[in-house]
Amino acid sequence: MAENSKIEWTNHTANLWWGCTKVHTGCDNCYALTFAKRVGNDVWGDDKPRRMIADVWKKLSQFQKEAEKKNEIHKVFVGSMMDIFEKPKSLVNHKGEPIKEDEAEFWNTGQLRDKFFNEVVPNSPNLTFLLLTKRPSNINKYVPESWKENPPANVMFGTSPVSQKTANDLIPQLAKVKGKRFISIEPQLEMIDLTVNAKETGTPLISSIDWIINGGESGHTKRPFDTDWGRKLRDDCIKHQVPFFFKQIDKIQAIPDDLIIREFPNNLNN
Repeated sequence: MAENSKIEWTNHTANLWWGCTKVHTGCDNCYALTFAKRVGNDVWGDDKPRRMIADVWKKLSQFQKEAEKKNEIHKVFVGSMMDIFEKPKSLVNHKGEPIKEDEAEFWNTGQLRDKFFNEVVPNSPNLTFLLLTKRPSNINKYVPESWKENPPANVMFGTSPVSQKTANDLIPQLAKVKGKRFISIEPQLEMIDLTVNAKETGTPLISSIDWIINGGESGHTKRPFDTDWGRKLRDDCIKHQVPFFFKQIDKIQAIPDDLIIREFPNNLNN
């Protein structure tokens, strides 16, 4: 849980739980996994439980009150240590003890997700929730039925391709979700062309996207990033009038002047 996040494209981060399972090559050097291991949380992998974050509800309420007081819209990334659309997993508490079905109100991650969707989102008009997932095919499985026809104005659904293949696979899945959509191409591992047509629709991949975040990998095991990859995405965004946010090369190298672009969709300008 982080307030005033260091992630440049959001105001806050919120995690309903900690833990995930690797999905594609973008996960190979997962910072969240590294951090979880460092603090002793064994919550990564398909057969592992997830750790419930008990104070997240209080923090989300505080974020709403703060934004309302300032008469602003604040962005909340959900979540940096989890995937909101992962299939339900069992829970452990902060001590690593299993939370049993007959002993607690919440004993799996699906219940936490439902509470967030049904109670927090509709009561947070001054927050825009950025729901980033590597599993966009699960979004329509887990959102409330009403969202499928009338998605909340304060939610953006996102996915994170890292290569041409993952873009070809994930973006059409995201396009099936009604509502505002974004992609975080981070870490980008090769040149990606978003002007190619999706097989399902015959329209360019970029045509279903409302915002693109881009950047390279950081850390000791970072993989190389070619700034021309960023320039290609920047130019495609200009052509298709999609806001473009360039985050970083690797947090060490300076960003070239022509890539110092940090645009937001109109609804996220605060």
